[in-house]
Amino acid sequence: MQYPIQSVSMSIPKIITIITLLLSILSCCSTRTTNRLQSQTDVEKSEQSEQYKTGKVIKVLDGDTFELLMEGNETVKVRMEGIDAPEGGMPYYRVAKNYLSDLCAGKEVTIEIKEKDHYGRYIALTYLEDGRELSHEMVRAGLAWHYKQHDDRQSLADLEIEAREAKRGLWKEKNPMSPWTARGLRRKGVSTKDSFNIQGDNQ
Repeated sequence: MQYPIQSVSMSIPKIITIITLLLSILSCCSTRTTNRLQSQTDVEKSEQSEQYKTGKVIKVLDGDTFELLMEGNETVKVRMEGIDAPEGGMPYYRVAKNYLSDLCAGKEVTIEIKEKDHYGRYIALTYLEDGRELSHEMVRAGLAWHYKQHDDRQSLADLEIEAREAKRGLWKEKNPMSPWTARGLRRKGVSTKDSFNIQGDNQ
C-alpha cells in the first residue's frame, strides 16, 4: 500500500513550525529564569551591602556604645551586640569606657548590622581590622556582661565564665550588679547607689 507523497510533504512544514515554536518557548523560559536568578543575586548583594558597613570610630560613649563616621560623612550610633557594660555611675563604668576606647577609638571597624533599636542605634557585631570582635573582647576583659536575654552565643557565655574564674575587671567584686538589674530597680524608684562598690569605678 502506497501513501500519498503530497500528504507527507505537507506535514514537514508543520513539524518544522512546531519545533521552531517549542525552541522559542524554551528560549523565553531560559531567559526569564536567568533574569530571575540575576535579580535574586542583585538583591542578595544589596542586602549584604546594607548589612555590613565600614567606618571610623570617632567617639566612645561607654563600654558598649560608640559613634561611627561612615561614607558620605554620615555619623551613626552603634550598640554592640550581645553585651551590657557598666553605665554612668556604676562601678567600672570609666574603666570599661577607657578600655573600649583603647581598642577602637580612631580606628577603622566593620559592623555587621543586626537591627535598629528604638533609640535609632544600630545593634551590631563590630570587627577590628585584625578580625577581633569587640563584644568578645569586652567580655573577655571582664568589663561587660554577656547579655543573655538578647544573645545566646555560647562563645560569649564561655568568655564570661573565663573572666569570672580569673577575677578580671568587675569580677574582682564579690557580686557586681548588672546594668539590667540596676535599670529595673531605677524604674521602680529604688536607688542603686548604695548597692555599688564605688571603689571599682576609680580603678
